[in-house]
Amino acid sequence: MPLQIRPYKAADWPAVWALLEPVFRAGETFPHDPAITEAEAQLAWVEQTQAVMVAVDAAGAVVVGTYYLKPNSLALGAHVANAGYVVAEHCRRQGIGSRLCQHSLKAARRLGFRAMQFNLVVSTNTAGIRCWQRNGFRVVGTLPGAFRHKQLGFVDALVMVQALVEGPTP
Repeated sequence: MPLQIRPYKAADWPAVWALLEPVFRAGETFPHDPAITEAEAQLAWVEQTQAVMVAVDAAGAVVVGTYYLKPNSLALGAHVANAGYVVAEHCRRQGIGSRLCQHSLKAARRLGFRAMQFNLVVSTNTAGIRCWQRNGFRVVGTLPGAFRHKQLGFVDALVMVQALVEGPTP
C-alpha cells in the first residue's frame, strides 16, 4: 500500500480517535482504561508526547495509522524513547506497523534518543511482538501477570528494547 508518514495536525484528531477508540475499548494491547474518554485519549496520545505522526494513504486523504514518540522516563532516563502505534483494523497485515516502527526509530535518533524501550508489550499480542522483533527489538524481560487483558485476565507483558546508537544499550 502506498503510504505517506507525516506529522500529526490538529485536524487529524477525529481520524486518529477513530483508530484509537476501538483499540483502547478492546482492552487487549494498551494499558489505557477501556472507558477512556476522547479528551483523555487526546491528552495521552497527543498532548503528553514529544511527537505524533500519522500514516495516510497515497492521496493523503485517509489516516490509516499513527504513532507517538516520547521520553520513556523523566530527567536521567529521558534519553530512552518510548512509542505507541495503532494501525486501522482494515489495514493490518500490510506492513504499515513495520513502516511506522522504522519511521519512529529514525525520528527518535534525530531527536537524540539513545535507545527505544517498550515497557508493556502484551504477551498475547503476537503480531506486535513479531513486528518489533523484525525491526530489531529484543525482549529483555517478562513481567508476570502485568497486564489485565479484558478477555483473558492477567497475562504477562514483555519489556523490549533497541539501541539507537553504537555501544552499550542504556
